[in-house]
Amino acid sequence: MPRLPSLTESFGGSGRAVRVALAAAAGFYPAAYLMDRPVVALYALFTPIAFGVLSPLPGSGPHRAGSVLRAAPAAAALIALGTALAVTTWAAAAGMLLVALVLTFGAACTPRLASVVPGLQLCYILACFPPYAPTTLPERLLGLLLGAAALLLGELLLFPAPRRPSYAERVADALDLAAHTAGLLLRAESVDGGTADRLRTTGRELRFSRQPHGCRPTGAGRTDRALAQAGSAARRLLDQLAALGGLPPAPADTASQALLHGVAAACSDAAGVLRGGRSARGTEFLEEMTARFLDERAGEPEGRGDPPYALLRRRSTLLTVAASAVTVRTAAGLATGGDRAVPGLPHEQFWYARVPAVRLWLVRVRGNLTPRSVVFQNAVRTALGLALARLVAGSLDLSHGFWVLLSVLTLARTTAVGTWSAVRSAAAGTLVGAVVAGALIIGAGDATAVYAGLLVPMMVIAFSVGPVGGPAWAQGLFTLVVSTAFAQIAPVTWRLEEARLVDVLTGSGIGLVCGLLAWPAGARTEMRRSVAALLRATAPVVLDTADAVSGRRAEPEADTAERPTSGSLWPALHRLRIAEAAYAQFRTEAALRSDDDGPDWLAALNYGSRVLSGAYWLPPAQGAPGLSPDARRWVATAGQQVAAAALRAAADLPSPGVTLRIAPLSPVLRSAASPGARSLLVDLEVWLQALAADLATATGAGRPAPRRRDVP
Repeated sequence: MPRLPSLTESFGGSGRAVRVALAAAAGFYPAAYLMDRPVVALYALFTPIAFGVLSPLPGSGPHRAGSVLRAAPAAAALIALGTALAVTTWAAAAGMLLVALVLTFGAACTPRLASVVPGLQLCYILACFPPYAPTTLPERLLGLLLGAAALLLGELLLFPAPRRPSYAERVADALDLAAHTAGLLLRAESVDGGTADRLRTTGRELRFSRQPHGCRPTGAGRTDRALAQAGSAARRLLDQLAALGGLPPAPADTASQALLHGVAAACSDAAGVLRGGRSARGTEFLEEMTARFLDERAGEPEGRGDPPYALLRRRSTLLTVAASAVTVRTAAGLATGGDRAVPGLPHEQFWYARVPAVRLWLVRVRGNLTPRSVVFQNAVRTALGLALARLVAGSLDLSHGFWVLLSVLTLARTTAVGTWSAVRSAAAGTLVGAVVAGALIIGAGDATAVYAGLLVPMMVIAFSVGPVGGPAWAQGLFTLVVSTAFAQIAPVTWRLEEARLVDVLTGSGIGLVCGLLAWPAGARTEMRRSVAALLRATAPVVLDTADAVSGRRAEPEADTAERPTSGSLWPALHRLRIAEAAYAQFRTEAALRSDDDGPDWLAALNYGSRVLSGAYWLPPAQGAPGLSPDARRWVATAGQQVAAAALRAAADLPSPGVTLRIAPLSPVLRSAASPGARSLLVDLEVWLQALAADLATATGAGRPAPRRRDVP
């Protein structure tokens, strides 16, 4: 899960700044001057800031307006809870701990919740501070209503942003490119370098790190899981098509041409489904063509007509393309509410297809209830920091103590170094802002008209300049905003700026302490641990898959859903999900040093995904064909080499240099008992060589080892 946004990151462009400023003013001015209700004015002011500034709402104006509308009931409930728990400091701190923990951890289950979590937390923060006044709850809720309604209208009417394509549409565009490339390969056996580069570039653009927050299909439900799987399979499909187009020419093969035609049709069909159209055909036709291809490949006569090795490799690569096409077409159907039955496909690959939604959520929550999960770490760190801040602010009876919690909320980072950098800049900016605001208050005195005239321009400047200037500018300008606002609610003196400075420094110190004590390295340490655990978990999968191909491990009965690799698949799949979450956070953290000489974490994740894909599709459905003793020894040795290399890489991370050379298959290929056996051996060789290449890339083989300082 991404970290909580800072003020610098949350402030949008000038259009968003104007929308938020006008929405805040639309509720604040009537409440303060016409209704003479300071409480209503306060909540009408901070509601647009909470959901328009602190919460990075993604999407178009209508989409953001829908997010505000859905968040309003939860915000009202949190305001009511905070109002009730403000009775004592300990009750308010305990409530803060629970609210922050539930919201931050729950955001791992749905991206929609993740986008509004900071705003919801601010609603509780505002309400849980003294004075304890439950009788003001109606006024607080009225302020929330005014602010939310003004922001909702602003999102719908003011400065509409151009619509961005959804993730499903991006996947559909990638599948159109895949279908076009398959058509090119039907006319020629290779593609030019420009097409191959375009395929790989388009695949990289499907990474979650390239998608806006809140638009990534990271939820626990069936739709998000299927859409994420469709994106992953589409990326793999594009890379495999680029590899297929780069293979040496091979003799004409009508069976391969037919299968490639099926791949093109499946990709076009899946793209149409993801865009909301109706399916022209399901995956059955491609599965039938794949089965026919396998039958023809296995039934080729022996002797002089045996296919050359180049043709066998091309066929094996084409089979990986077909497997990815079947995967992406099935996932696209599940993502758009299609038939949940996936007969004939690996059960483990689409395990979520017929699982109730409640159970899917429980699986996500249970999977992250471990200290090694960055989701769990972020939830605990955030909850402890906010609860401690509430306890300190209440115990010291700090004036406007909610600024302490707001500082923790906006300045805390997932690493101690990142927190210190933000705190240092924010403290300097707050000091300058407090001096300027103090001078303004001394000069203007009780002239509320001056503050009323400055509030909207100050908000526009603060919410637009903040992203450009950094934390110092953001905090300094926000100090001016709250000063001009509070000066209109009640009489103030320059001591308001003193309280603001003390509160920000207190919150900054608490955030820094939490950052130092609770997982100070952020995702960097977890990245190494989770990838090492992934590599260890995949080693048994590689061995089981090799055993299933060679026939050393007995196939299950036909009426069972278990596969020969089922026992080792689930731990590997779980470790892959944990590592992917760590990588998502790792990419958001500022680099402490150059990572050019370190492990390639994305290659390690690709290795894990490729292991699982091969385990799903490689084991033969009708049992392993007869292999000679030499061929069986090659399979066992090659599988053990890859598994041992993965274990060695896991033990040595982050030290680079794991290299692996698999013995050539050619000397034992002709000793296979049948053409089907030879083809299956080449399939396994292609898979194992790809795994070896991923391991070498992941561990930085071929790059010089980083210089280390000797420890006395």
